[in-house]
Parts: sequence; C-alpha cells; structure tokens
Amino acid sequence: MCIALALPFSTEALFKPLIASGISPMSQVLFPLTIFSNAVLFAAASGIYLFFHNVVWNVRHGRKIFEGTLAAESLGKKILVLITGYKVPLAKLQAKWHVYPMEDVADDGGNPPKRKLVVVPRDEGRSEIVGRLSSAVENGKINDYVWATPGLPMLIFVTAGLIVSVFFGDIVWLLVSFILG
Repeated sequence: MCIALALPFSTEALFKPLIASGISPMSQVLFPLTIFSNAVLFAAASGIYLFFHNVVWNVRHGRKIFEGTLAAESLGKKILVLITGYKVPLAKLQAKWHVYPMEDVADDGGNPPKRKLVVVPRDEGRSEIVGRLSSAVENGKINDYVWATPGLPMLIFVTAGLIVSVFFGDIVWLLVSFILG
C-alpha cells in the first residue's frame, strides 16, 4: 500500500527503463500492479531454484531424496516439498531461527520411526519438532539431513520487483511479448 501511494504511476517520465519495450500498458496506469507481478514472478522462480538445488544435492550426495517412511508420502506432498524446501544438516536447522522443519518424526518404538512431511510449516511448535528430530538423530534412527524451508518474507521479492520495475519495466510483459513475437 505504501508503494501504491508513493508510486501510483510509472516512473518513465523521470527515469527511462533500460529496456524500452518493458513499459506495458498496465504499468503506465497501475505501476504497483507491475511491481507486484514482478515480485510474484521472482517468488515463483525461487521454487524453480529450489527444485534444481534438490536435484544437484541428490546427484552430489548419492542418497535418496525421500528416505524411510517419507517414501510413502503422496506425490503431491513430495512435489511441494521439492519446490519449497531443501535438505539441511540438523545442526544448521537448530542454529538458524528462520529455517523451518518440513518433516516431523513420531517415535512410537518402531524401527524405522514414522516420519512425515509437513507441507505448511509454522513457527508454533518449531522447537518441539526440532527436538524430536534431534533426538531421533542422536539415537541413530534417522540420518543427519532433514527437510527444511527458508522463511523468506514476500517483502524481499517486492523489493526486487520494485527495483526491476524501475530499471527494466514489466518482466511479465517482456516475457509475453517475447513468446508471442
């Protein structure tokens, strides 16, 4: 809302974008919507980055991506975890407060313990989940790498969208123009 109040219209009168064709009809009238569409595009690109990061991790470490009882999770959950999270050592998960666990373990005495994917991690209960995971790692029931997701606020993507909108224009418009010729 603050950006919409500060920059309600395109900045092309003050500053010409580096790519002249990046000025879309929408950005001339609703510049904040251009900033938001660029931000959403960058947020979606982070999912693509995480997917390729997970593929490279799998090749580099030579381990299964979903081990133990995680292999029995649904395909939809696995895809969501692949584009929103990555495997980290448990020590890194414990040390960084902005990294949230995407898996939990229920130690009911079985071997291997029941692990499940958490698609929507929350700050509430984070320390309990990390405690259960560290207990399972210390007892040798699961390996040291667990699924986690970074707590990236949308404000980072909005800031990147603002900078790109001012210097380059509407990225979505440029992509559509490029595809359609």
